[in-house]
Amino acid sequence: MEDYRQRGNLQPNQKFLLKMKNFLKQTAKKGLEWAAKNPKKFFTHSMVFLSVSFIGSLIQGIFFPSQSTFKIKPPNLYSKSNTTQQINKNQEKEMEKIVNELKILKMKRDRKELQKEDSLRIEYLYNQYQELQHGH
Repeated sequence: MEDYRQRGNLQPNQKFLLKMKNFLKQTAKKGLEWAAKNPKKFFTHSMVFLSVSFIGSLIQGIFFPSQSTFKIKPPNLYSKSNTTQQINKNQEKEMEKIVNELKILKMKRDRKELQKEDSLRIEYLYNQYQELQHGH
C-alpha cells in the first residue's frame, strides 16, 4: 500500500485530518513550552480549573442527582437473603430450646437427681449447640 503523502494525491478528508494532526501537535508543543516558562501561572490556572470542576460537580450532585445513585446492589455473597435470615432465626430458636433444656438439667443436677441418660443428653445437647453456634 503506497503512502498518500509521498504521492501527493491526498483525498480532501485525509488532507483535513493531516492538517488537524499537525495543528494539534503544534498547539500541544506551544502549551508545554508555555507551562515550562510560566510554572506559577500554569499551577494557578490548573487549580482554578480543578476548583471550578469540583464545585460544578457538587452543584450537579446536589441539584440534579443521578437516578441510579443508590441502585447498586451488593453481591449475594455479602447480602443476607430472606432464606438465610429464616435459617438464622430457626437456628436461634433451636439454640434457645437447647439452653432451656440444659437449664432444666442443671436444676436436676442441683437436686442431685441426674441419671446416666441425662449425662448423655447433656453431651448431645452441648454438641448440637456448638454446631448451631459455629454454623457447621
